[in-house]
Amino acid sequence: MPDPRRIAILKPSALGDIVHALPVLTALRERFPNSHISWVVNRGFEPLLLGHPHLDATIPFDRGAYRRVGSGLRYSWTFTNRLRRERFDLVVDLQGLLRTGLMCAATGSPRRVGFANAREGATRFYTHRIEVPDADRIHAVDRYWRIAESLGCKGDKQFVVPVRESETLALRQELSTAPRPWIAVAAGAKWVTKRWPPAQFGALLMKAQAEFGGTVLLVGASDDNPLSAAIANRLTGSVRDFTGRTSLPKLAALLNLCDVMVANDTGPLHLAAAMGRPCVAPYTCTKTVLHGPYGGRGTGIETSVACGGSYLKSCPRGTICFDDLTPDKLWPPLAEVLSTWKNRISRSA
Repeated sequence: MPDPRRIAILKPSALGDIVHALPVLTALRERFPNSHISWVVNRGFEPLLLGHPHLDATIPFDRGAYRRVGSGLRYSWTFTNRLRRERFDLVVDLQGLLRTGLMCAATGSPRRVGFANAREGATRFYTHRIEVPDADRIHAVDRYWRIAESLGCKGDKQFVVPVRESETLALRQELSTAPRPWIAVAAGAKWVTKRWPPAQFGALLMKAQAEFGGTVLLVGASDDNPLSAAIANRLTGSVRDFTGRTSLPKLAALLNLCDVMVANDTGPLHLAAAMGRPCVAPYTCTKTVLHGPYGGRGTGIETSVACGGSYLKSCPRGTICFDDLTPDKLWPPLAEVLSTWKNRISRSA
């Protein structure tokens, strides 16, 4: 079969999932160097991909417009026509839901690849279904990679994240008086069952600053402002609060500068890990083997309660996993990262 001229990757959301799919993009670029590659992405996450060296175009999907009564049908028609006009001859669905299955069909592409175990009936829209029999035992990155392998991609998985020099320079100036190490912290998470309490974050960070000094850099969406404020109020050391004040490109630049990331299982954690930042993360309702900081890029500490890793978005058992996962359990890996940083700085001084 000849190489595809025009390729579409379907992975609209969420932030962490988009980050986990980045190696597939780079692998496709290496496998098909002359192909035009587009990425269909929710509009809110599009800025992260803009300027990616292995991507030719983004196609933003406005999920809000799609859901609105009255205008939703009109938007769906317009978006469907846009996909068909692109004349893709290979479509790769990494989302595996009805919505992206319908997008596959809308493209009219002769080759539509997705997971054989995709949900919501998405498989009916694929021409090629990739079996991943151990999907419930491997990391999301490795699961996406199976599709890349099915297309002849080889080599190591590479995470390439665009970082704008202008954002980096502005942040260096803004943080010029902030003591190092810079400890990025994201206390938010979409699921309440993922949100390690601010008091726990605060106790861990107080210990870190007492022993190593440094500045806590709070990040997250504007909805996370109360969580970040609760942490900041518990600290006596240096704190800079960026919560709700960073675009995705600025967040990427900030995490690329930080010395360690402490966060729940959420997008900023995986973005930091993708850029090679050391990460320490509490894991309550999700499993590190499936969704931890990938590879050697971080340490996820799981709760030891019997119902840990249940993937429940709400839990009738209350806070037992939070109570079990104390700051003392996260302290050893965080102390190791900060000790390594301190020794490296001492040697270079």
